[in-house]
Amino acid sequence: MKSRRPIRRSQLISPYGIGSIVNFRNDESLMVAGLDAWEEVYNTYDGHREFIINEPRLLKRLNVKELRLPPDYRDTTATTNPHITIPFVIFPRWYYCPYCGTMEEVTLYSGMRDCPGKDFGGKRTCSNKKESKKYRMIPSRFITLCEDGHIDDFPFVEWVHESKNYDPKCKEHMRIQTGRSSSALSGIKLSCYNHDEILQKSMAGSFNKDSLEKILGYTCRGSRPWLGEVDNKSRVCGKTAHVVQRGASNVFFSQLSSSIYLPSHKEKRKKTIIKTLDKNWNTLISGLIDNKINEALLKMLADQNNLPLDELKDAASEKLAETLDQGNVDDITEEQFRRAEYEKILNSSGDDNDEFYAKNIQINHYEKFMHKYFKSISLVYRLRETRAFYGFSRWTPDNNRTIEDFKSQLIKNGHTNWLPAIITKGEGIFFEFNEELIRKWSINNTVSNRTSDINENYNRMRSEMGMEDRQINARFILIHTFAHVMINQLAIFCGYGSSSIRERLYIDSNIETPENPMNGLLLYTASGDAEGSLGGLVNQGISGNLEKLVYNAIESISWCSSDPICIESKGQGPSNTNMAACHNCCLLPETSCEEGNKLLDRALIIEKDNIGYFQL
Repeated sequence: MKSRRPIRRSQLISPYGIGSIVNFRNDESLMVAGLDAWEEVYNTYDGHREFIINEPRLLKRLNVKELRLPPDYRDTTATTNPHITIPFVIFPRWYYCPYCGTMEEVTLYSGMRDCPGKDFGGKRTCSNKKESKKYRMIPSRFITLCEDGHIDDFPFVEWVHESKNYDPKCKEHMRIQTGRSSSALSGIKLSCYNHDEILQKSMAGSFNKDSLEKILGYTCRGSRPWLGEVDNKSRVCGKTAHVVQRGASNVFFSQLSSSIYLPSHKEKRKKTIIKTLDKNWNTLISGLIDNKINEALLKMLADQNNLPLDELKDAASEKLAETLDQGNVDDITEEQFRRAEYEKILNSSGDDNDEFYAKNIQINHYEKFMHKYFKSISLVYRLRETRAFYGFSRWTPDNNRTIEDFKSQLIKNGHTNWLPAIITKGEGIFFEFNEELIRKWSINNTVSNRTSDINENYNRMRSEMGMEDRQINARFILIHTFAHVMINQLAIFCGYGSSSIRERLYIDSNIETPENPMNGLLLYTASGDAEGSLGGLVNQGISGNLEKLVYNAIESISWCSSDPICIESKGQGPSNTNMAACHNCCLLPETSCEEGNKLLDRALIIEKDNIGYFQL
């Protein structure tokens, strides 16, 4: 179903995306269709080149040929901004009348409908209502899903019959009555009228662990409605079908990968050459011959733009080498991927006319108390971030699948060579922490004990979700918590809301004494429009402003309105993965934090018991 409804382009990357359920007004529940259907939309344009994003590092990371902006609908007669044209399907497929309870199973591609007015007897019926007076049917809130990402409607007919075997006509005689006797599940009654004696059963017990398998022998059927696959008997999953509500937080977890655009050649290159290569790069790499750029194409570009061919060839060769030298997608970790950004920021790259411009400032340009804790500060005047959606998970946020496994969910047949992505532009402040001090501080016994407790709680949660252990060191928790308190402080002074400022962590988190370790933190704005680069954030990073912000941020968390409960906590927040960190002192909107508000402890920042990194 192609239904035009208001949704932002950025929302199709996160929090929504392919396979997600989007609830629109008037009780309309739709699911974003797969890339096969997106391709049909792109084909309605004269090519899709205008939607391609040039980000070589991320292309290599995700092993695809293209990143594309979601297609948009252009209507020259529209009086308001044009809507995005993205294919959807109907999900859930079971609908019911909120007045009489008539249930009906629709197709993935049918539109919304009014109650058919079936007569079940009794006073509460729509059978005697005029067509114009009948209620609009609304989607059921009960669905099932499994760890492999499949999703399906709750088996209402099977539940009533307590069996997988029933007369197919029973689907036409189902009724649901809600909240008559109780607000609990026991108050929701399902009935089948296709029998001499009405069959009836409540929803009580349906959410219990393995309830469907124990009662019905029912397991996941492998349905992928976003790809048009439902009731496909040849595609059997067999894993446990978990019963959830369609608005539950574990129905959909976006899998995203992001990259900050980096100037790909030497600063002395002519900007016209750089811009020409960036604009035509996708065409150049699509015509590679033995991993070399086609010289005929380069000569054509040189002639068209009045550029020296030799300089254009040198710049293209250098950019190609950097593009290809990113390692295998299965070998590189996220921390390794970010090291190139870390080094580029520290080396003062770009200028005000580039899409990336960072200026590194040694810490001696700031007040003396900063010298002990930081090595340098970088002002990032301009940056461009690309965020790509490469898959999703259900039930647990990440179930140890590879990028290729996630990508296979997005297309029905074959292998996808492109992914949806968005570009956001902004500005930022980069903190490089003092490696010598942070190493000395991290061996404190009390610090080590607190870190061990957080690790234990964190990995217990991951184990319960079927995820591999992840060891977090003290420097990670310190820098991550500092990011949170600084964002809260910046939001007061720089003009951006806390939800508009993001953290990007550059930390070697899994080993305590790495060679040339990363100890960096980028706080940046990222918006799809001009709001992301107004200059307010960078201005707070200059000498005379930043010192006050850092001091006030640390002072602000020396006491929390939930103390002493907060500071003495042995575990709080999601699955007890935080220690001294709560909504009153450290937590942020989910758009700002890379770790889902986990792995925080302000006691590692402040002076209490002489374990804080900062001793003001």
